[in-house]
Amino acid sequence: MRRQSILTRHLASAALVAVLAAGLGGCQTMSDVTGSIASRSDPVPDDPRRNIEVYGERYRKNPKDVDAAIAYGQALRVSGQRSQACAVLEQATLATPGNKLLLAAYGRALADNGNSQAAFDVLSRAHSPDNPDWRILSVQGTTLDKLNRHEEARRYYASALRLAPDEPSVLSNLGLSYMLTKELPKAEETLRQAYASARADTRIRQNLALVVGLQGRFAEAETIVKADLPADEAAANVAYLRDMLSRKDGPRISSRAAPVVAKDD
Repeated sequence: MRRQSILTRHLASAALVAVLAAGLGGCQTMSDVTGSIASRSDPVPDDPRRNIEVYGERYRKNPKDVDAAIAYGQALRVSGQRSQACAVLEQATLATPGNKLLLAAYGRALADNGNSQAAFDVLSRAHSPDNPDWRILSVQGTTLDKLNRHEEARRYYASALRLAPDEPSVLSNLGLSYMLTKELPKAEETLRQAYASARADTRIRQNLALVVGLQGRFAEAETIVKADLPADEAAANVAYLRDMLSRKDGPRISSRAAPVVAKDD
């Protein structure tokens, strides 16, 4: 729907949701910008119902078809069927134990579904110290932030940034981590660094706008949130931002899907 703004779509579609600290007015959820840890055969999520049919049938015919299982799980996630995605990918990991792509997809689905500790544990098996994956490290960081283990989360982001220097999705997750602990100037600085990247996406811009708004600079936040958008979408984004910032219980952004350790394509 047209009225469903880019702010809603992108902030709410991050792969994992970070929970804002109670000190920020009991704020509930902020989206992360994790990064994609999906299979090379992931379907383009323009018609998830069709993908559910196609990949679901393929998976049921052969539960050991890893690409089909991952694509089926992603299609379920994109359509909002997070628990079903977890169930499918759990069974797939039992049928094909040890497959790291499959473990990564399962861990991400668990993170989407709010199973943060389980997600962290599964993702830990999806790569190894001698072959680390920055995308998985970033998602693990977001799960730790949800568990209020913020210092530990930042060590994971730091490891991810050593592998992928200046990666905007990791920087954005790190900025949100600082926001959780009310370190708003540090959050803004980190998000501005992410936003300066040519690879920054709309979610990063919206995260920056929210951090700026949380510091009381509403006019500046509105300018950020509506930049380069058509008039109707800009107005919808501004209205959404104002609503989040004016809530008595703090900004509350629901998460539709999973961690964006990079970005779902």
